[in-house]
Amino acid sequence: MKKISLLGATGSIGIQTLDIIRNQSNDFELVACSAGKNIEELYKIILEFQPKLVSVASKEEAEKLKKLDIPSATKILYGEEGLIEVAVHQDSTILVNAVVGSVGLVPTMKAIQNKKTIALANKETLVTAGHIVMAEAEKYGVSILPVDSEHSAIFQCLNGENTKEIHKLIITASGGSFRDKTRDQLENVTVADALNHPNWSMGAKITIDSATMMNKGLEVIEAHWLFNMPYEKIQVLLHRESVIHSMVEFQDGSVMAQLGTPDMRVPIAYALNYPSRKPVKNHNSLDLIKFGKLHFEKMDFNRFKCLEFAFHAGKIGGSLPTVLNAANEEAVSAFLQNKISFLQIENLIEDALEKHNVISKPSLEEIRAIDVQTRQFVSSQIK
Repeated sequence: MKKISLLGATGSIGIQTLDIIRNQSNDFELVACSAGKNIEELYKIILEFQPKLVSVASKEEAEKLKKLDIPSATKILYGEEGLIEVAVHQDSTILVNAVVGSVGLVPTMKAIQNKKTIALANKETLVTAGHIVMAEAEKYGVSILPVDSEHSAIFQCLNGENTKEIHKLIITASGGSFRDKTRDQLENVTVADALNHPNWSMGAKITIDSATMMNKGLEVIEAHWLFNMPYEKIQVLLHRESVIHSMVEFQDGSVMAQLGTPDMRVPIAYALNYPSRKPVKNHNSLDLIKFGKLHFEKMDFNRFKCLEFAFHAGKIGGSLPTVLNAANEEAVSAFLQNKISFLQIENLIEDALEKHNVISKPSLEEIRAIDVQTRQFVSSQIK
């Protein structure tokens, strides 16, 4: 039995991970998990899965949880210390990192150093510190298994293949909530409009990132690190149906693709069961006859400026992707709170990138400091 630590248990990926654990109870056991402030949902998880350790965002949330009828065997922690303790729990063999944002970086590093297998759904870990994370994974002989549907697709296409024979990686993008709108039409879109994704059911932050195309930009940077691929060999393709999750073109002209219906439980289950495959309960099989046609379009960098920012930050490297990510997180948070307009997200990110003096090989301490400084800068620009 594989024993699992789960960061972000009450989020979209976390809930779907729990569904896999629930339906493969002979294969998996949840031994530790974290949540932010959703105490009610976490309480249900504790009662069902009986984890040995849980962590919440703050001391206040921890006190709320302790007032509930929690099993005596379940230890309660909070803050970054709690996240780290969940990540490195002595009984766990796999860490599923499903938190959103750069908060997932340090716990992942600690888990690698404790030789846990990493099932990674937290893009920001590799975006902000890919050079450090991948070096540590190699040093400790740790596998990083991608959970994002796009990276899982590439990972599956590369099984048994010689990575030196790759011509390019092709990452598909649905286009998000506003794929058919012009930039002029984006002037007055609302938060509710942006959260209405045509294909996927995801958390609020990722859904907004999908609408701006920053989500795809972060995936490009993540793919660079996961597959040791230069940015010149990574292409993004608009694919409305979200049936082909990504492709790999090899130097002989062959193209391999991984297809499936939009269901995040499939890549989650693949990462947890790897190298085996097991059925995903209540999964709808892909019916290509129903689709009839699949459509592909070239990505317009002038229309989706965040994708251009990501390629630029990735190619420059160093500390610039950290700025990209931190600025985006702050800007998206402000948009979700109706403090700024949708297009101001791009403006704030661009300003932060332009004002940053790049450090070529930042340390973990420098990355964390730059993250804080960038957030402060973006916040100061929001009136």
